[in-house]
Amino acid sequence: MLIPTGQLLQKATAGGYAIGAFNVYTLEGATAVVTAAEELQSPVMLQVLPSALKIGGRPLVALCHALAKDATVPVAVHLDHCSSQVLTVKAMIWGVSSVMADGSELPFEQNIQFTQYVSEIARGLGAGVEAELGRLSGEEDGIAVHQREALLTSPEQAEEFVEQTGVDALAVCIGNVHGHYRRTPELDFVRLEKIRQRVDVPLVLHGTSGLPDELIDKAITHGICKFNVNTELRRACLKATEACFNEAQTGQQPELTRIMEESVRAMKEVVSEKIKLFRSAEMT
Repeated sequence: MLIPTGQLLQKATAGGYAIGAFNVYTLEGATAVVTAAEELQSPVMLQVLPSALKIGGRPLVALCHALAKDATVPVAVHLDHCSSQVLTVKAMIWGVSSVMADGSELPFEQNIQFTQYVSEIARGLGAGVEAELGRLSGEEDGIAVHQREALLTSPEQAEEFVEQTGVDALAVCIGNVHGHYRRTPELDFVRLEKIRQRVDVPLVLHGTSGLPDELIDKAITHGICKFNVNTELRRACLKATEACFNEAQTGQQPELTRIMEESVRAMKEVVSEKIKLFRSAEMT
């Protein structure tokens, strides 16, 4: 069933668990997420990055919508990390449940202005808005952010930002990074607690791939109610595809349906593991 993102996140916050927000690019990815969620009776989010949306367009959103509506568990459809006003508005018109208005690379005041603009349009279209305050290092959607450019979220600015923009969820930077962690992750839970005390909207953590299970669990205990998952899903899909070619007989290529089946299987395993880790199984 297609559910508003805000409803999913509010319920997760109250219930002490987190929603897995899984980036999908194709039918296989979306199918893997929904199938795993149904088997474990967990709410989930299907996330689409701008790079995928530029290729898939409205049909990609429609695909996610169709799977969400037919699902036996709550599913939201979300546009992730979008800094383009035009593409953000298009996605909302096409029917995504929510968007991430990503002005994190902008100075604080400009981030507020950008997010205010998106939030105003979103209210008229019935969509939710997530924003990010601070800047994660690593790579997201092909854009590299160096460690020296990364900024941790200020609790004081978080309070002002939420008040002025009216966002429905806030992604925080507390030492998490996009993509692979090059050294042992260290999350600033003291900072997270201060943000939680000042902000009453659901809190989101990006850069989940590579975080130890104990840090994930501790983050949920400290109020994180949504985790983004991308790198591990892509890795699983690519490994499954490579294995299909390796298994094919010399001079032959594997059937496309075989690749599709193995991709779904591999990504579904990742989704199932994350759902259990996020405590959202049996929470529908």
